[in-house]
Amino acid sequence: MHKKLFIPGPVEIHPDILAAMSLPMIGHRMKEYAVLHGRVTSGLKKLLFTDGRVFLATSSAFGVMEGAIRNLVGTRCANFCNGAFSDKWHDVTLRCGKKADAIRFDWGKPVTPEAVELALSTGKYDSMTMIHNETSTGVMSPLAEIAEVMKKFPDVMFIVDTVSSMSAVRVPVDELGIDSCIFGVQKAFALPPGLAVFTASEKALQRAALMEGRGYYFDFMEFAANDDKDNTPSTPCISLIYAMDRQLERIFAEGLEARWARHADLADYVRGWVTSRGFELFPEARYCSQTLTCSSNSRGIDLAMLKKKLGDAGFAFDDGYGKIKGKTFRIAHMGDTTKADLSELFSEIVTIMPELA
Repeated sequence: MHKKLFIPGPVEIHPDILAAMSLPMIGHRMKEYAVLHGRVTSGLKKLLFTDGRVFLATSSAFGVMEGAIRNLVGTRCANFCNGAFSDKWHDVTLRCGKKADAIRFDWGKPVTPEAVELALSTGKYDSMTMIHNETSTGVMSPLAEIAEVMKKFPDVMFIVDTVSSMSAVRVPVDELGIDSCIFGVQKAFALPPGLAVFTASEKALQRAALMEGRGYYFDFMEFAANDDKDNTPSTPCISLIYAMDRQLERIFAEGLEARWARHADLADYVRGWVTSRGFELFPEARYCSQTLTCSSNSRGIDLAMLKKKLGDAGFAFDDGYGKIKGKTFRIAHMGDTTKADLSELFSEIVTIMPELA
């Protein structure tokens, strides 16, 4: 039995996308692939509001997150950590042999522009990482305000993970001055996992060109050289790129403004349902994610039981992540999710636990 996914990724995949993935295979060095690749990267530039380079990598987002560290961190990196995945990015930075400091925030709190300015004002760092939408806690940090601070530090690489926000909210890469914007496709983009997208500003490419030990698989210079030919350094996941091509068509047919508004509406709907049942939101309301809702288990319900019974009924439900597992629960409302989908989930929850009616 297929469990309908309401977890924060992977998410449900539209039949059009599955059909696109069944298209006949082509060679990745054939002209047909170059045409496909060029069309997809052109669409991504439109979505990301960038005139810079946009690269496709066959990996999870963490592959490219490691690649950005290897290519862009020279002297020392400031890793801004406010949840499980930003904590992990700090660990990745250290495992790459780079010097780095974790600037930590309580889980449920955003990265703040004040903290970014305070850290970078020390002059110790030539790069910084942050996660725009921390999936483990449902917190969306104020990226535009942080970007204003970053303009005071033009020599510091601005590296941003937008894994669970890209396409659901406006992220204008060039306007924000992001040097490398990274995301996987299995969350708000609503594709199967296995493809990562990243940008590289001219400043980033200049830094990478002088960086020793940047490896091969995620070498920004290799990506740039192949991008000139509408291609990738290594064999790409062609079926997923077919899917990306189709999803970009669908996104632009819906309209970017309409897509952002739909995600905002779904977020309001889920937060309203959760709070009307007596649960408290884990983050402050103004920092709540637009793609998933993380709620405190303030009513003390048996989340493990609820997860199991929902699974038996054909719904995948998340009972918290990492150190807040069991203390919180997360409901995704991203990608191609509709209000009808969420209503179906809520109806089943009430069937299992009538006290939440």
